[in-house]
This record gives sequence, C-alpha cells and structure tokens, in this order.
Amino acid sequence: MKTISISKQDIEEMIAYAKSKLPDEACGLIGGREDETRKVVKKVYFLTNIDASNEHFSLDPKEQLLAVKDMRANGWKPLGNWHSHPESPSRPSEEDKRLAYDSNASYMILSLMEDVPVLQSFHIENGEAVKETLLSL
Repeated sequence: MKTISISKQDIEEMIAYAKSKLPDEACGLIGGREDETRKVVKKVYFLTNIDASNEHFSLDPKEQLLAVKDMRANGWKPLGNWHSHPESPSRPSEEDKRLAYDSNASYMILSLMEDVPVLQSFHIENGEAVKETLLSL
C-alpha cells in the first residue's frame, strides 16, 4: 500500500471548502506524482457536486475534464478523488465502495461530523476498502 503525502494547507482548504458546501457533500480530485512507494498530492481540485446532496456526490464532468487537463499540463497524474461526509465518519459508505471503479485511485473522505474534521484515504478494490497511510506535511 502506498503512502500519500498532502500539505497541511491543502487539508485546511479542503475543510474550508467542505464547510462552505454544507449541508451537501463537497467533492473534487487530487493530482500529483506517484512512484512505487508513495503518492504526493501536488494539487487538490474543488469541483461541483452536481447531485447537490448530503448523502452522495457526482463530479461535474466539465470541471473534471478541466482538472485532468491542468494535471497533464503540469506533468502530474490523477491520483484519485475526495469528498466530504457531512454527518458520517471518514470511511467509505457502501455506495462509495460500489462506485469505486478505479482500483489505482485513492479515495479520500473528509468527515465533518465531529468538531475536529477527520481526513482519511482508502484503496478500494472489489468492494473492499483498506485504509492508506496519509501524511500531512
């Protein structure tokens, strides 16, 4: 399992964005570099949840395409996605597992249910979620 490095500033911006979207789930992509042992997040992309729901999300396809183009222009690759859970823990729901189509992706979940937000990342394959090591720099 790969270690994922993300800056504290990126995490703070994710929290602020997710709180600004309450009561709905916030969502986006993560892009950066990857080698055999780790993923390094270079940019967090903040996308529109076109479902406008507090229980699920769908990324805006046009914004998703622009984010991937920006990653390519910077020499990065898509590392995965992130979304918030306004009222539930930082772990994949059954729907999150069912919709996790890319076994190479990292799935970050930011829980806002407690006073202190919790961000965790998961590798999901065949409906099974395994927690990834997340380092904030």
